[in-house]
Amino acid sequence: MKNDQILSQITEFCRHSDMAETTFGRRVVNDGKLVHRLREGKRITIDTLDRINAYIAASTGALPPPRGLDVPPEKRDPRGNFRFFENRQKYLLFVHTCSEKRVIAERVALELSSLHPRPPALRVFDAGVGDGTVLARVMRSMHGRFPHMPFYIAGKELSLEDVRLTLDKVPDRLFEHPATVVVLTNMHYAEAPWLTPASPTAAAGMLWHEVALRGASSGEFETQIAELGPFLEQNWRAGISPKSGMPIYERPVALVVYREDHRFLLDSIIPRAGRTEANFDLVIASQPYRAKSSVNFRAKRIIAPLARALRAGGRLIGIHSHGHDPGLEIIQSVWPGENPFAVSRHELLRAVKYELGSAGRDLNFNAYADNRSIFRYDMEALPNEVTGSIGTSTAFAAWNAAVYVAQIEDDRLTEMTENSRTLDATREVLRKHNGLWFYDESYVISRRRD
Repeated sequence: MKNDQILSQITEFCRHSDMAETTFGRRVVNDGKLVHRLREGKRITIDTLDRINAYIAASTGALPPPRGLDVPPEKRDPRGNFRFFENRQKYLLFVHTCSEKRVIAERVALELSSLHPRPPALRVFDAGVGDGTVLARVMRSMHGRFPHMPFYIAGKELSLEDVRLTLDKVPDRLFEHPATVVVLTNMHYAEAPWLTPASPTAAAGMLWHEVALRGASSGEFETQIAELGPFLEQNWRAGISPKSGMPIYERPVALVVYREDHRFLLDSIIPRAGRTEANFDLVIASQPYRAKSSVNFRAKRIIAPLARALRAGGRLIGIHSHGHDPGLEIIQSVWPGENPFAVSRHELLRAVKYELGSAGRDLNFNAYADNRSIFRYDMEALPNEVTGSIGTSTAFAAWNAAVYVAQIEDDRLTEMTENSRTLDATREVLRKHNGLWFYDESYVISRRRD
């Protein structure tokens, strides 16, 4: 049985049992670092594996699995998959009351000074575009630093709603920086940078849709992009994997948008079937995984493939929630001991390095010191809203932000709907800290220059 299979069992057991992984290790083999060592790729003996299986079986009333039997893929109720089936109102309220998008864009923009683009274009990949706010802000910073350089901007996004929101921001970007090719795709992390599905069947059914926008004003571009609505409705669809219960595309799509009057200049940059590449100067991986996902899943399925997509001198900046902030204090006042931010950037980078093996020899893994890595963003409330009597709307916005960041599932929130303790606890934290803020942490993986 492989380490990630064993870890999948342990993680699932600890989540259902509300048990810390260190506690699990101490109870099974009197070693609180058992799970940590497994994540680092350390091997265990057959006796230790038997003791793990026996403990889980005894605690759950199930028989231990036969030695060497593969753990079946994790089954998830699609309605509980936070990243895709999240409540849109919850998401939009968070985005418009907290400064995270702006602060993340500023953090990403700091990496631009370390880039060394090569002809014919500066190439950027956003691994989870969301509503396009971060990417649009980064593109503004790119224009300020590289005003005359052609841009190739690619982004992955499975959500139809978010693709629409992202496309709303494209007209202004193409007006300010005409020499830009924008590509949106719904493919997996290991496929999207290359615009190449892994499955031959999916590759055969892949849909390329190229849109050359006519005119020279953002208004004209907006009108033509709005006409993509029926195309997106018909083709940007997601289903549910019967193996994992996770959302997957029904058909791989690559939507390519650029200005018709710059087609000649951009001809070598525009991707086409049979003529694609990754080789990115910058990869943005902002919150690309669930907070409670295992370090092995993050490394193997997301960050390692994205690191492979870097060109010489390219940089991947990863960002995820850090915790240790008033937001988590609100959560723990309602659910004591809750900590969804158990995987640090240090642990993740070690796992990525292990996953890449020899393919990572020319990569640098930069966790940085806390004062550079960890940054803060705030809930943007008026001063009098948190210093005097805290109204219900302010308390609710703060509660919403806390549960959104901590990715508390809707079924758990339902239990608290009629409990005034949630808003009372939120008000207490707001008064204590005179506001609400959160911490994210960042890390960088860079490929050495030739």
